Amino acid sequence: MKLLGIDTSNYTTSCAWYDTETDRIIQKKQLLPVAEGQAGLRQSDAVFHHTRQLPQMMIQLAEALDGIPLKPDAIGVSVSPRPEEGSYMPCFLAGRGAAEILAASHGIPLYETSHQTGHILAALYSAGCLSWLEPDAPQFLAFHVSGGTTDLVRCIPDHEEILRIEPVAASLDLKAGQAIDRVGLMLGLRFPCGQALEQLAMQSDSQAHMQVKLRDGCCSLSGLQNQCEQMQKRGEAPADIARYCLNSITAVLRAMTKAAAEQHGRVLYAGGVMSDQLIQNQLRTLPVQAAFAAPEFSCDNAAGIAVYAARRAMSCQS
Repeated sequence: MKLLGIDTSNYTTSCAWYDTETDRIIQKKQLLPVAEGQAGLRQSDAVFHHTRQLPQMMIQLAEALDGIPLKPDAIGVSVSPRPEEGSYMPCFLAGRGAAEILAASHGIPLYETSHQTGHILAALYSAGCLSWLEPDAPQFLAFHVSGGTTDLVRCIPDHEEILRIEPVAASLDLKAGQAIDRVGLMLGLRFPCGQALEQLAMQSDSQAHMQVKLRDGCCSLSGLQNQCEQMQKRGEAPADIARYCLNSITAVLRAMTKAAAEQHGRVLYAGGVMSDQLIQNQLRTLPVQAAFAAPEFSCDNAAGIAVYAARRAMSCQS
């Protein structure tokens, strides 16, 4: 089967082509343009930029197929941030509208899912762990750590829904990606700041981090921004501030993993923040069976949406 996935998130326009025969995914994506010094976009602007960028991404995807017609057997699209009632952001309307037009014109199935589900499936695909989705496979934990989420969820494989997701814990205030971007902007970096902040942090060998306190497994990150601002006022080196920020997020994720993993055997780490190698290296030392998304499948992408469409299509055939 050949599947097309579309995702128009708050940060990235993306589309992906999944050939189940070769198990190969080709994806094209482009960040939404954000003015220097700004930490994001209004939703109306995000919809506008997706409307402009999605046709170009589709053209680039078609060119990357080396002559293979862009005629999928089914289409997957993200329509909400999370798989829960009331989860909504206007930016997903751009991808949903395009997917509905393509599915109707080709007379093929359209499968709708959430952006969070796409992150989890992309991580499983890139980590070689799609077997975790088999209906008889045990449930597992998954972190979705990005600009808008610091979510720990329970993932239950399901024959029809592919994956049922139940919340376990989260950040009660500031999200990890938000903290990284705010600290990065404070240090003069450009949004999104993750990669540049990591490169800056690698110039420091500091092990300092904020004190971690969990409440029913949930974390609080609002104090991290304040502490980094105080470090800057004291004249501490930007590299040490960057390292403190990433060390603190790592400490929080480690604590949340330890608190929840006692009752669950396997943990998956997904989302843009998880592409940070400094964070990954520390989490890999935990005594749990862990899987990590490859960098190109960590940040927002449509690969997991295409995987979802493939799984749904196969489920309907069986």
